[in-house]
Amino acid sequence: MSTSARPVRRIPILYFLFLVSVLSSWAWYMNSLPDVGFLMRRWAAALTMILGSFIAGSSPEGSAAISYPVFTLLLKIPPPVARNFSFAIQSIGMTSATLLILGLHVRVDWNYIRYVTLGGVFGLIFGTYYVVPLISPVAAKLFFVSLWLSFGITLWRENRNPSRIVFDAIPNFQTSDMIRLALFGLVGGIISSIFGTGINIFTFCLVTIYYGLNEKVATPSSVIIMTIETLLGFFLHAQILHDFSQESLELWLTCIPVVVFFAPLGAFVITKLARSIIARLLYVILMVQFAGAMVVIKPSPSQWLLSIITLAAGLGLFAYIARLRRRTVA
Repeated sequence: MSTSARPVRRIPILYFLFLVSVLSSWAWYMNSLPDVGFLMRRWAAALTMILGSFIAGSSPEGSAAISYPVFTLLLKIPPPVARNFSFAIQSIGMTSATLLILGLHVRVDWNYIRYVTLGGVFGLIFGTYYVVPLISPVAAKLFFVSLWLSFGITLWRENRNPSRIVFDAIPNFQTSDMIRLALFGLVGGIISSIFGTGINIFTFCLVTIYYGLNEKVATPSSVIIMTIETLLGFFLHAQILHDFSQESLELWLTCIPVVVFFAPLGAFVITKLARSIIARLLYVILMVQFAGAMVVIKPSPSQWLLSIITLAAGLGLFAYIARLRRRTVA
């Protein structure tokens, strides 16, 4: 008598334990507070994080890609508060998504994760102390949404090539790749120090275009990278710099029950989608992010010029990286 093999069921036990511990701790703490009226006052933040946390789990964009512009430009929340909230809330949402990814044994590239994270730690610390005080948040936001859009256009153009080769791991990994990934992680960490996110999408650009890493592998890998980065950022601001304000705390407490479900939901959905669909989802996110920033910020002529120059320079940079990759593969 023969028996057909059944697929092994993968139960993300660590995620469920984390979910129970987070919700029970949140309920206990909220019950100890004399006043929880801020939950109603912060309803717009919770609504924003439904989409933000889902995108964080399902794409190389952290939730701060949604929350930072909405909070600072629509809800008039000061940029430092929005950034610190981003670190805090991603420490819950992206940790949830990471535990689900690990529990479901989703394919990731550990070389990508390891060396980008190594550089990202130094970049985040350096950026927090030496770059953030010098940056205009609005100008920086315009710069980066324009740069990400140029990446999206390049990736779309690359994927139109039916003969494009993708890999499930970085091929022929060498010492030079370790250095390259660490340097990109360093820059990505500096970006994250400004917005509370950025290392994930910045390094995703490199590994998908230069190394040809499959978007289906690169996306969950970038989620794990941002999880590590955001835990460090939260610790840095809450325990060392002590600039985690009451406003950030209220926003965090309001959104915890939302992100603990929707970020891992995004991570689960991404495991069911084809690579081409994941790429199309990313195109849409990058275009909406750029258009939303333009509508909300209402750039001045000089800011429009900054965006146009960044977009053109980004298209040239990523096209050059793509050509380098083709020479490497050939």
